[in-house]
Amino acid sequence: MNKLEIIIKPEKLEVLKAVLDDQKVNGVMITNIMGYGNQKGYTQMYRGSEYNVNLLPKVKVETVIAAKDTARIVEAIIKEIRTGEIGDGKIFVYEIENAIRIRTGEQGEEAL
Repeated sequence: MNKLEIIIKPEKLEVLKAVLDDQKVNGVMITNIMGYGNQKGYTQMYRGSEYNVNLLPKVKVETVIAAKDTARIVEAIIKEIRTGEIGDGKIFVYEIENAIRIRTGEQGEEAL
């Protein structure tokens, strides 16, 4: 099993959810976060003063999937989310040792 941690712009969340639904991904966790990467933020004028805004709003989506489906799902996400501009986001892939459904005691992929 693998955990996908996907960090994207907030306006791409609905597109990502549609991709994950199309790929039959069960269960996601969504967190609003702030951060920056290569963008390093932007400069904004407010009441005649210039401010550097270096923490940008992002969304982190986490899900656990079967290892055999990882490449296909990652490719589908990239195909739909990529614009070619700085700030498209990142996908981190982690190996998961085990998953346990508390209600039934199912383990491994059966728990997904």
